[in-house]
Amino acid sequence: MNTHPYARAYMAGVALPTMVLLLVLAVFILLRLILRIPAPIERIIVFPMAVVPNVFGLWNMLYVKLRGSRQISIGGFGALLPFVLAPLGGFVACSLGFLSATSSGLEYFNAFRVNYGLLAAGFCVVIVVYYLGWKYLVNFFNGVVGIA
Repeated sequence: MNTHPYARAYMAGVALPTMVLLLVLAVFILLRLILRIPAPIERIIVFPMAVVPNVFGLWNMLYVKLRGSRQISIGGFGALLPFVLAPLGGFVACSLGFLSATSSGLEYFNAFRVNYGLLAAGFCVVIVVYYLGWKYLVNFFNGVVGIA
């Protein structure tokens, strides 16, 4: 079954973040509408819901394209994705005024502050999560669609 491997790779890549973002949306609805937390999260949740699944699909297509010429593990390749998404998300958030850099850290909506040390530790955790997600889940979805 070699027909349309890139379309199948895109679909396999989109599956994981789509499922995770449904959980994120459920938590958002719980926090915002039921617990009445006043943070304007809806302005920042649009970027991940619109961009991240598409980037996962495109990243998986790139993995399928490159694996024929290079030996790279799917987990390692997936762990590189936060290095693309974080600057892209930061640029969009800064451009729209949601995020500003201060001397002590990043400030969201002029209300929530994260120091750079915590941000670096969180980024390391994200890399590990992406590695494991790509190694086990995206690789599983690639097998389901027949491109593993």
